[in-house]
Amino acid sequence: MHFPDNAFGDPFDIAHLPLRRPAEGYAVQMLDTDRLLDRNSGDFLPVRSPALQALFPDFASAHDAAGNWVRHHCPAADTHRLAIVPASFDPILERHVLIYGVLCGQP
Repeated sequence: MHFPDNAFGDPFDIAHLPLRRPAEGYAVQMLDTDRLLDRNSGDFLPVRSPALQALFPDFASAHDAAGNWVRHHCPAADTHRLAIVPASFDPILERHVLIYGVLCGQP
């Protein structure tokens, strides 16, 4: 199953976003939650999980990971509730940071 470039949000380049807080990478967020896709386990973990490794180096890597998760977990691909978002890791708080906060699935 192929996913278009914008299946998980419009492609973006972190370097060109006007962010108040710097982002260090791309993360796959489950909408309406503070859960991010862990690169190691392939599961969604809360941002406060010490095991979470959520930062992808580029949009394409995050897109591939999101697509793989949907293929394995969603019977209907268009109901996935995933978005690729800018994120960072706060070494003092020892947790990932959602630059835009928890995104809602419905406006």
